[in-house]
Parts: sequence; structure tokens; C-alpha cells
Amino acid sequence: MRNEFTAIVEQDGPWHIAYCAEVPGANGQGATREECLSSLREAIALILEHRREESFRSIPPEAKQELVVVG
Repeated sequence: MRNEFTAIVEQDGPWHIAYCAEVPGANGQGATREECLSSLREAIALILEHRREESFRSIPPEAKQELVVVG
């Protein structure tokens, strides 16, 4: 398993719009399908980065951190 996510892409007039089923709030748009998917990738990365930063803020100082690799 890699960092793979599902993009739901639709065309709305001249625009392509997309959202990610696994990452609520991640949306993309673009004049082309490629631009739309690129926009969605950026949104997913920003949301995951923000969530990670937020979760680290709530870790108690005495807690130990371990790296877990999936896939």
C-alpha cells in the first residue's frame, strides 16, 4: 500500500472538478483533467500536513514517538 487516494472527477461545463473520498475537504478543479488532479493532489497534501501538525500539538511531553511504516 502506498499513499494512494481515490479521486472522483466530474466535468462541469468547461471545468473539471474532483474530490477525494478518503480525505474530507480535499477538492480540486482545473480547465483540464490534469490540472484538476494536480490541484487535488496539492489539496490532499496540505490537508494531511495540517492534520499531522495539529495532532503533534496535542501529544503530551512525556509520550514517546515511534515511526510506523505501512506498505
